Amino acid sequence: MAYPIITNCPVCSEVLKITKLQCTHCDTTIENEFELSKFATLSSEHLSFIEIFLKSRGNIKEVEKELGVSYPTVRGKLNEIVSALGATEKKNDLDDKNVIDMLGRGEISLDEAIKTIKGN
Repeated sequence: MAYPIITNCPVCSEVLKITKLQCTHCDTTIENEFELSKFATLSSEHLSFIEIFLKSRGNIKEVEKELGVSYPTVRGKLNEIVSALGATEKKNDLDDKNVIDMLGRGEISLDEAIKTIKGN
């Protein structure tokens, strides 16, 4: 039985380093210092959100429906994940015109558009 990889030390909470890999077929063992991908350090909640986001092909309206949350909540979760991946936060990429375009396409409700514009 395989367990999910842990990325932080259960004693001091620092990031763990992978030092050994083993083939389950031929028992070849490789020892060295291996690096985890940035995605390996995300929480299971973040990974679940990413899976839903990708299955929805980035359609925020679909993500809203699947999770039962509002547009600003979906955007907030995306920003949270981008930050957790270590990306520097850029200025809000939603200007008023983009919000109005999204409203026109039915991707967000009027209330969500107003909240988003007020937040800009």
